[in-house]
Amino acid sequence: MFKRALLFCLCFFAAFVLRAQTDSLGNSHLRISLLTCGTGDEIWETFGHTAIRVTDSMAGTDIVYNYGTFNGFDERFELNFMRGKLNYYLSFYSYSRFEEEYVEANRSIQEQVLNISDAKKREIYDFLKWNGLEENRYYKYDFFFDNCATRIRDAFPKSLGEGFKYGPTIPADSRMTFRQIINIYFYKTHWERFGINILLGSRIDKVMDNKDIMFLPDHLRDGMTTATLNGKPVTTKPVLLVPGSEHKPAGVNWPLVLTISLGILTILGLVFKPLLPLGKVMSFLLLFVTGLLGCLILVMWFATDHQGCQNNFNILWALPTNVFLSVAAKRNKGRYALVAIVLIIISVLLHLFRVQELPVPEILPILLALLFIYGTIYRQDKQVIQAS
Repeated sequence: MFKRALLFCLCFFAAFVLRAQTDSLGNSHLRISLLTCGTGDEIWETFGHTAIRVTDSMAGTDIVYNYGTFNGFDERFELNFMRGKLNYYLSFYSYSRFEEEYVEANRSIQEQVLNISDAKKREIYDFLKWNGLEENRYYKYDFFFDNCATRIRDAFPKSLGEGFKYGPTIPADSRMTFRQIINIYFYKTHWERFGINILLGSRIDKVMDNKDIMFLPDHLRDGMTTATLNGKPVTTKPVLLVPGSEHKPAGVNWPLVLTISLGILTILGLVFKPLLPLGKVMSFLLLFVTGLLGCLILVMWFATDHQGCQNNFNILWALPTNVFLSVAAKRNKGRYALVAIVLIIISVLLHLFRVQELPVPEILPILLALLFIYGTIYRQDKQVIQAS
């Protein structure tokens, strides 16, 4: 009887100790990692992607939490995207499905496992589950300031506490701007780079700090690689799970070829009298196109919520009023032409002083051609006045 009682007490004590150890360990069955995905060929794949992977060995689950999800089948998708009102949301699904998507797209996946306590793992996991609820999962996407990478960048300090610090991703004396870094990623898609640089305003010419640059998945990965929690490393080094395709060469810069051709044809047509009809056609074309472009800049600046399109000083050379100038009689337009010349000079000065960088070298032939057009209009108007 005594032996049975002793055996019962030992079993009870063992169970108590095991339960206490489980409680103290918290959720050692949890494994949390940062996934960094490589770039792709599509425009939305240019900058890569990032997500959080949560593996629960006790529950037998392997889930990816993905902040880069949107409903492309929404009836107002194109309009909301154009207006900067497109809602992204946090989705969660199996890692096998996530990996399959990137294998098919021939894009790489790197993983960094978080070396943190079980209590901190639980905090991150609880936050992700809360954020995945229907009432909490949606957010208004902004490429530079609120995207899949910034959502994760901001989540880690909240969950890990004040002792968490990201490591350096750029030199302390770096003068890199948002515009300069995205141009690096657009190295092979010249048309997209040229167009986006025209539509983006001076806000993205801000010099980035260590936190700002982590709006890009690659730099979030780098920041996590050397991140610390209470002075100790937070993650392992990145491990390649899925290999991707090699970087492709840049290819021919067709926007530069086009703008140089337009500039040469315009200037030749305005300088040589036998080519005067060509000069008139090219003047009309450049004035009309830059006028339409100016109208688009105004729409993206004032009629949308795209923060990167605000304060766009490209409006100084892409004057919306050029649409009317292109079809109106050139008489009595000398003052307009003189003001337009001054505005082009101001836009170049803003570029030199890095207030807003111009998309050089592609835009320089256009600006030079516009100066010739305005100069011709001013000279002709002055001759009319003197003749009268």
